[in-house]
Amino acid sequence: MATLPCDRTKDLCTLLPRHFREISLLREEDGVGLCAGLALAGRRPVMHIQSSGLGNMLNAILTLPSLYRLPLPVLASWRGVYRERIEAQVPFNSRLPGILAAAGIACTEIHTPDDLALAGEVVAGAYKEKQPHVALISPAVWEGGHCDAVVPAPFPLREREVVCDLHRTIHPPVMRRYDAIAAVAPHLGDALAVANLGVPSKELYAIRDRPENFYMLGSYTQATPIGFGCALGQERDVVVFDGDGSLLGTAILPVIASEAPPNLTIIALDNGAFGSTGSQMTHAWAGADLELIARGAGFESTAKVQTPEELVEAYTSGEKGPRFIHAVIAPGNADVPNIPLSALGIRDRFCR
Repeated sequence: MATLPCDRTKDLCTLLPRHFREISLLREEDGVGLCAGLALAGRRPVMHIQSSGLGNMLNAILTLPSLYRLPLPVLASWRGVYRERIEAQVPFNSRLPGILAAAGIACTEIHTPDDLALAGEVVAGAYKEKQPHVALISPAVWEGGHCDAVVPAPFPLREREVVCDLHRTIHPPVMRRYDAIAAVAPHLGDALAVANLGVPSKELYAIRDRPENFYMLGSYTQATPIGFGCALGQERDVVVFDGDGSLLGTAILPVIASEAPPNLTIIALDNGAFGSTGSQMTHAWAGADLELIARGAGFESTAKVQTPEELVEAYTSGEKGPRFIHAVIAPGNADVPNIPLSALGIRDRFCR
């Protein structure tokens, strides 16, 4: 269960971790990538969110599970339609059935407790059809119900020491993204690799195409969530080739640090630019430091590398994950062709 809470389903939120492995999200669209990775690894994820979060998810849904035909059942607490006290919940949520229909996303409305069995049909249908399916569950379903056993677990004592003694010097970059991927590629072994959308995927394809590579054709910010799901769903090593713009736009790093999959390595290819859209400068060029952000998110194993040799040494070090390798590189894309594979072709050989 990938979850973000809603105050109308507090009891359900308390019960979920007693019956399922729960992964607590910070942003809904990260759950789309996470569930895609889990589904690719043969697991059976379900999302439980507040319906307003579907607005954050629409592009990711259409460019990941819809495009690659991956199951994504979503149980959404439907705000804005039944005894809603918060005015801001109404404009988007009251229009959701029409919005989902226009996007071609299957939707089932659940209005009363007698209809609750439909939630199971939504989950089963998503897996049968290999498509997203949303259950919009009215707060009326939970009205008047209460279970005395629903007592939230107490928080652990919030006491810890925070120490950060990190000294790094960033030199003028000597490699580009292509050079960095080419340095790592011979050492992948049987690891699963997820490449960020656009040019990074095309460069990995040109350098070393393998069935174990998952090439992204869309879904900005979802490379690391997909790799995270793949790592949680099976035991083989997983490496993500992500970018600085993508990583600065996601909230997944604290979730990964909390779950701590030992088989996940994130290689942050930081050229300080949005490389696939014309190399517009990002905030990583002279401001935000990705390694420090990873440390602040809770990663214990981090490294900053600036040459192919340093990158290979960090990747092959054998350290237990999750690992975060910050590779400082120069802007610039290699002249490589488009990937001659369909989304379903990428999915099928990767899953095999």
